[in-house]
Amino acid sequence: MTLRIGVLGYRFMGKAHANAMARLPMFFPDAPDIERHTLVGRDEAALADAAERFGFTHTATDWEAALDEVDVFYNLGPNHVHAEPSIAALEAGIPVLCEKPLAPTLAEAAAMRDAAAAADVPAGTAFNYRFVPAIRYAKGLIEDGELGEIRQVRGRYLQDWLVDPEAPWAWRMDAEMAGSGALGDLGAHTIDLASFLVGDAVGGIDRVSGQLTTFVDERPVYDDEGEIEEYRDVTVDDAYGAQVAYESGATGSFEASRVAEGHKNDHTIAVHGTKGSLKFSLERLNELEVLREGNRGYETVLVTQESDPYVDRWWPPGHVIGWEHTFVHEDYEFLSAVAEGGAFEPSFEDGYEVQRVLEAIERADERGEWVAVE
Repeated sequence: MTLRIGVLGYRFMGKAHANAMARLPMFFPDAPDIERHTLVGRDEAALADAAERFGFTHTATDWEAALDEVDVFYNLGPNHVHAEPSIAALEAGIPVLCEKPLAPTLAEAAAMRDAAAAADVPAGTAFNYRFVPAIRYAKGLIEDGELGEIRQVRGRYLQDWLVDPEAPWAWRMDAEMAGSGALGDLGAHTIDLASFLVGDAVGGIDRVSGQLTTFVDERPVYDDEGEIEEYRDVTVDDAYGAQVAYESGATGSFEASRVAEGHKNDHTIAVHGTKGSLKFSLERLNELEVLREGNRGYETVLVTQESDPYVDRWWPPGHVIGWEHTFVHEDYEFLSAVAEGGAFEPSFEDGYEVQRVLEAIERADERGEWVAVE
């Protein structure tokens, strides 16, 4: 059976997943057969151009109509359009892969989680960094007890695309559409990655502190000539910081910024245990820094061996892969789950759990004190 794929959204994530789908037959021949069927968007001209470039045979400006034509639905639109189309697809028995964060609000995320629980099809949250080979290798080290008892987790995600106060306003700066700023856009990735790596060892997050900061309160909207038409309010955070307390007694510290000058896509995570530590940086995603018991310092492990997760599908040892390959791995696992009727992780439940932490960090910031993750 060939799975007909529908995708809502044709910009950044639409391009990333279209590229991944095109690569699957070449590098993952055991992946299900798929047809890039319907691309959904609002601008008919831009949509038609994107569909031609991305290899989609049909377009639609109405996601409801598109659901009647596809077997799998990718919701890659802005955060405020995650809930309604995803829930409708699940209620129609259509598997869904939805971008992160799951929704702008905890209530919407809960509704999506419940719809997924009631549906007998896979529903995944697109935390693509779980599918980096070095991260999978790191998880194996932790599960094997190489680090001992986990005591601390530290994560940061730094970008600089909003350093300039005249950088243009976009939907990501509107709380109604995005939910939050750096917290949900970047922090969601870090919180999920920490849960993926150490959740089995340290349990859930009991309580959090939080600080959200907006440095630029309004940003310009430009016309087609590059002239400023107006200024719009920025109603989300430019940066956040949080501390967390895990059920086991382990601690964590997380931060993210979209105004960190000199950092383009700097996502790092470190895990410290009683016998060792590890460090990962997305900007060197083929490498893992590992400190083993008895060693005086960290060693750099190049995670490109054929025995490493996913690597046997690509190139000989030492021939590195890149950011775009994480989407190939993610789509392979998700579409395989669809074809085989199995489960997929990260699920909507996982996305909801991240949303609980995001909401708690916002409450902690509002109250100026530690709060429980309710």
